[in-house]
Amino acid sequence: MRIIPQSAVERLLPVDACVPVMREAMIAVSRRDVSLPIRQFMPVPGAAGKLALMPGSLHTAGEAADASFGIKLVCKYERPHDDPLGTHVGMVMLFDSSKGVPLAMVEGASLTAIRTSAASALATDLLAREDAKTLAIIGNGEQAMRHIAAMLAVRDIESVRVWGRDGQRAAAFAESAAARFDVPVETASSAARAVAGADIVCTTTSAKEPVLAGADLEPGQHVNLVGSAIPTTAEIDHEAVRRMRFYVDYREAAMAAAGELLAAIEAGVVTEDHILAEIGEVAQDPALGRGSAGDITCYKSLGVAAQDLAAAHAVWRAAEAQGFGSEIDLLA
Repeated sequence: MRIIPQSAVERLLPVDACVPVMREAMIAVSRRDVSLPIRQFMPVPGAAGKLALMPGSLHTAGEAADASFGIKLVCKYERPHDDPLGTHVGMVMLFDSSKGVPLAMVEGASLTAIRTSAASALATDLLAREDAKTLAIIGNGEQAMRHIAAMLAVRDIESVRVWGRDGQRAAAFAESAAARFDVPVETASSAARAVAGADIVCTTTSAKEPVLAGADLEPGQHVNLVGSAIPTTAEIDHEAVRRMRFYVDYREAAMAAAGELLAAIEAGVVTEDHILAEIGEVAQDPALGRGSAGDITCYKSLGVAAQDLAAAHAVWRAAEAQGFGSEIDLLA
């Protein structure tokens, strides 16, 4: 078994290389060539944290070279914005399906960050207008920075506007992003002003209540909803959901945890049929995607274990080939 640390994950799986990995993973999800139990959360007694467990399998043993199963274990703790540990610390345990042996233990926070932004890039490539050039980022944390890199991987972004609740943090983020990506990045005084005129919008916040209203959206935009991953939180309001052509990564997960969609259904604004397709279905049949230049398309990202397994397998293969990480013999 190979232990692969964060530094190796970052080097071996840049976001542009992860996009095609996510494409194949999401196609497998939509073909149901996976096992994806709904994620479970366990509170940590006496601490402001919880353990998330995401087991799953990808492909059928004997039918695919990368058939694998495993589990992602993530500790989610409330920490200050500048804490070097971040909010997520964890690992992905990857097993070979044919032999039932462990292949790798892969550092999980960076793997999750990369595959999440790469999945958004895949959705953007499938749903956004080809001529999309302006990007709005709502939020100024790690996923905000990751999503700029991801959008640059699939569209010729010429300018970025960012909004965050803390103006000073947003300004520092904009300065850092502009230097990192060599693209103009400016701050906006509100989320509404950030998305005005934007072709692509990525919401990457920890907001519990909507930060973006349907009235703020414009025809032709594509929106990646990334920040909310539990049924009691939402980054957009009911009207925004109603106006969108709504796509998800996995229907079962969306109906269990997509807070924006569930709230709109409960309010009677839309029904479950508002989900037009999974992103893996669009990858197989582009006709399911954007119908016109004026459509507002939306990809609701929740994340599924198949994405982690596919990304971990890609990292493991590269680590094996290049000698990254440490090998251990569990039976020695």
